[in-house]
Amino acid sequence: MTRRLTRRELGALVGGAAMTRVAGSSTEAVALPKKGVVCTAPLSAGADDRVEPGAADAAMAAVLMGATGSTDGAGAVRLLFSPRDVVGIKLNCLGGRRLSPRPVVVTALVDLLVAGGVARDRIILFERSSRELERAGFPIRREGSGPRCYGTDNNYDRKPQVSGSIGSCFARLVSETCTALISFGVVKDHDLAGVSAGLKNWYGVIHNPNKYHDHQCDPYVADVVRHPLIREKLRLTVLDGVTAQCHGGPAYRASGVFPLAALAASIDPVAVDLWAWKVIDAERRRRGLETLEEAGRPPRFIATAARYGLGVGDPADLVEVGVQG
Repeated sequence: MTRRLTRRELGALVGGAAMTRVAGSSTEAVALPKKGVVCTAPLSAGADDRVEPGAADAAMAAVLMGATGSTDGAGAVRLLFSPRDVVGIKLNCLGGRRLSPRPVVVTALVDLLVAGGVARDRIILFERSSRELERAGFPIRREGSGPRCYGTDNNYDRKPQVSGSIGSCFARLVSETCTALISFGVVKDHDLAGVSAGLKNWYGVIHNPNKYHDHQCDPYVADVVRHPLIREKLRLTVLDGVTAQCHGGPAYRASGVFPLAALAASIDPVAVDLWAWKVIDAERRRRGLETLEEAGRPPRFIATAARYGLGVGDPADLVEVGVQG
């Protein structure tokens, strides 16, 4: 079952953490919390459905501190990223403006990356298509002082690569350009996979995701993420849960949304999806709906990803660190 801790209590987790080398960010090993830790902070929209920039900034700093055990937001960034990195932030914009990461929340992350030493022109916001980014409120920017923002727009490697059960061409932005990656998704159900949060977001970097939706997308989601192009570069997962969806996904469905009013982050990409599954099922039970398991669409890929060693997939090992922004 989930244990909810304060940020002060996180110190015990950091103290017992294994020494983790963050690829590309430092020649020194740094201590990060053990896998299974998901940090959440309250973040809600006002009556006009807008999130105040100051509230977004505070919540983002809080969840990154909780996710890494750092005492300040810029320090959290420095634990994960180097000024030498080109940081790609993969957004999930299928749901349009009503169910995508909010630009003001994404801006809070970008500003924190800059405060931690990553130059704006070394940050790239991307999706599978520029059209989806624009529909979600992100202006396209391919040049300038940054951050840049554009779709992969069918610019894939010429030859497919095999990872487990998938054979796919990866977006060149991931294979050639970015040295570090962040998954920035939302909290929503999926009519086939069960959950679409941080892990399934990476379907947006392969050329043929339509081939991999059988059996609740299992083991395909996990096979995409365990490919070295993702596994060795993925440093952080952030979920915008200001508005979440428990039924009718992955596209926006007004009757299925609810105000989760939270921001979540983790260095464990599996645990954060496990957390999303938990909160989706909680809302479904509140509404008298079947759980995802009962509805025949449990996100089986979460357990598979855990078996691959990508993170924690056992609810008993999920640790939710609740902090205030």
